[in-house]
This record gives sequence, C-alpha cells and structure tokens, in this order.
Amino acid sequence: MARNLELKIEVDSFEHIIETLKQKGIFQSRLLVQKDTYYKWYKGLLKLRTVNGMYELIKYKRDEKNEDRWSDYFVINIEGYDPELFLSDIFETEVIVEKRRELILYKNTRIHLDEVDKLGNFIELETVVSNGDLVSAKREFNEVVTLLKLDLKKQIKKSYRNLLIEK
Repeated sequence: MARNLELKIEVDSFEHIIETLKQKGIFQSRLLVQKDTYYKWYKGLLKLRTVNGMYELIKYKRDEKNEDRWSDYFVINIEGYDPELFLSDIFETEVIVEKRRELILYKNTRIHLDEVDKLGNFIELETVVSNGDLVSAKREFNEVVTLLKLDLKKQIKKSYRNLLIEK
C-alpha cells in the first residue's frame, strides 16, 4: 500500500493559489474530470474513480482524528466494459462525488484545485511518502502549506464522500 499526507481546505477562489504557484514557476496543470462512486464497505473506503474516461478502483484507510491526515491507499487500474455497472452488482453504492480537478505537481506533492458538485471549491494537498520516509514527506508538505499560506485551522478532516452524506 502507498501512503500520503493529506489536507483539504474550502476556498472561495483559486486565484491567490494559482498566482503564487505561477510566481514560483510551479504552475503546470492538467484538468481531470472525475466521478468517484463510493461503495459501502466495512474495511475502510472503497471507490471507483472515473478520470477522463479511464477507471481506477481505490481502497484506502485514514484516521480523521489525528492531527495529520495520513492515508494508506491502493489503486488498481480497470479496463473492460462498464466497470461501474459491474461493481454496482457486487457492492451497494453509497454516494457519488463529481468534480473538476486541476492537478499541479510539485516534487512529491499533488496540489488539487477542486470544483466539487454540490459542495464548492477546495484545495487539497497530497504529499506522497517516498521510500517510507515520513519525515521528508512531512517536511515537503509543510513547505507547500507555507508557500501557499494555508491556514491549518481551516482544515476539513472529512472526505468529499462524508461531506455529501452529511449535507
């Protein structure tokens, strides 16, 4: 399983973030149109992600009560006819999250600028742990938080899944 350190903050606009990244020469992005179908699963979170017509099955566990949001996850790419239909015959669908994501990469950190249907705009950081080095991952994560002037007190320790279910 892979591991990353995550952060999610709701924002009014991406303007300040984009401008800061451009000033640092970091802004090279890809637009991802995503649909995450979450299934009821007792061992953690399980979702089928459709990204620009491709499919990934992702399972992950995250302790939302800790100060830091470390996530353990596993991703399998899926091909074939209608994986969504196939999986809906096996699992009960819990909720569907649809979003437009601008993905910016900085070292081992994925910066997501997300427009989430029915929820709003969010910035997410996901710093991937490389070679099991949690200290370096935390250092890089803090570097990006500082660069973007993100207020950790505004952090939302819930997935989009949870936010939609609670809505």
